[in-house]
Amino acid sequence: MLAPETFHHSASQDRIDRLVAKHRPGHALARPFYMDPEIYERDLERVFYRHWHCLAHESVIPNPGDFEVFNLASEAIILSRAKDGAIHAMLNLCRHRGAEVCTKQKGNAKAFVCPYHAWTYGNDGALKAARLMPKEFKREDHGLKKLHVRVVEGLVFISFAKEPLDFSEVENLLHATAGQYGWGQAKVAHREMYSIDANWKLAVENYVECYHCGPAHPEYSETHALEQPLHMIEELNAKMEARTCALGIDVGAGDHWQTSRGGKEAIHAFRYALYDGVQTGSKDGLALSTLMGRFTDFDGGVTSVHLGGTTFLVCYADHGMIYRFIPRSVGVCEMELIWLVDAKAEEGRDYDLEKLTWLWKVTTDEDKAIIEHTARGVRSHFYEPGPIAPMEQNELRYINWYLDEVSRP
Repeated sequence: MLAPETFHHSASQDRIDRLVAKHRPGHALARPFYMDPEIYERDLERVFYRHWHCLAHESVIPNPGDFEVFNLASEAIILSRAKDGAIHAMLNLCRHRGAEVCTKQKGNAKAFVCPYHAWTYGNDGALKAARLMPKEFKREDHGLKKLHVRVVEGLVFISFAKEPLDFSEVENLLHATAGQYGWGQAKVAHREMYSIDANWKLAVENYVECYHCGPAHPEYSETHALEQPLHMIEELNAKMEARTCALGIDVGAGDHWQTSRGGKEAIHAFRYALYDGVQTGSKDGLALSTLMGRFTDFDGGVTSVHLGGTTFLVCYADHGMIYRFIPRSVGVCEMELIWLVDAKAEEGRDYDLEKLTWLWKVTTDEDKAIIEHTARGVRSHFYEPGPIAPMEQNELRYINWYLDEVSRP
């Protein structure tokens, strides 16, 4: 549907390809992958514009006419709900001279009027009026550029690709995971955006491994068994699964982490236990909100979902977390956290917002500091990539996946 304008320089391409070929298996990425502006542009072209990204939970635009503008890399996207309830995603880019047609961050509107020459677009992106244009001008050919959209279990995904990656395995696994937790009947309780002075890959690599959880996240490590090697928590995981089955719930876990070579999107879902007596991800391990989805009791477990390279989900029985990673420049990225609760839950009655957000705010403050410490270290001309530890198996897989993505046009 979209074809972003790209410029290729053979010498630059050859240099980047040589860096990919020189990567030492089992080790972290070399310094240029976090520092080089040309590699960052390739990241956008071959990773970011190729894959699906979670933009929001649909509850942020509940009514016809509701809209919100989202910024990803250098692109501004209008997410809107049309009169018929359908959700659309359009580039905030007038088809006349390229001005931003939507100048507010969020709100409700029947149309978007470009402030430059008053071209007017419906909330489905169709051009409704273009003043003083000649009779032969065809409005139907000049609607806002639209992105592919999928809405699954309340989650809104977009793709910039002209021909998007097959999303069927993602849909199936999200129904089996987020669907069991009632995310389709959830609402956003809170959102928090963190700006991080680091290349986006450093932020993602930090998220996907828990080797650092013990020394860096004492609060998280008091309640979550993932801070231990998987072979050491097998008994806890077995108890968790037994409790889940006793509730009559089959929370799906599956591994479809794959490169785009086969034309399909990557997704991996896995489960792990909380320590004995812990109900959810909270300061004291006690419940934070009303139970969600099919859960009638706490099973003492967590379901984690990694999707498409920039989207990560955390499912507890009483609330959920969406992590969105957003490149902004070669040395800056953003990380948005979105807290979900059951749609019927009321703040002050069913949950306390400060308690609900405490753990992941503390953890993310710690992560921001760690990632920025690492970014400053990687800038050193004497930095050499070290070996990946066994507990960093997901980081190793992510690095290999990334290298395969950027090595192909």
